[in-house]
Amino acid sequence: MEFSIVTFLLIMLAMALADVCWTLYFIDVEERKAHPAAFWSAMIILVTAFTVTNYVENKIYIAAAFLGAYIGTFATIKWKLKKEGKQTP
Repeated sequence: MEFSIVTFLLIMLAMALADVCWTLYFIDVEERKAHPAAFWSAMIILVTAFTVTNYVENKIYIAAAFLGAYIGTFATIKWKLKKEGKQTP
């Protein structure tokens, strides 16, 4: 199994983007916004497909997916709270 730092970083970035999409999807679903929620749902599939097809070939890339998922959700929630002018705990 060949390891590439570029692939690792791309998977991490793709998973971060996927989790941004997931977070925004849940926000739009909660607000009952059908078209934006449907858009984020489609984006989740598109971005996750890239990630999964890469880390099934080399299990070390699961770590990249893990880190990307954490970063994506964390950053999106922080951004949303800042945008709404709310304090973060």
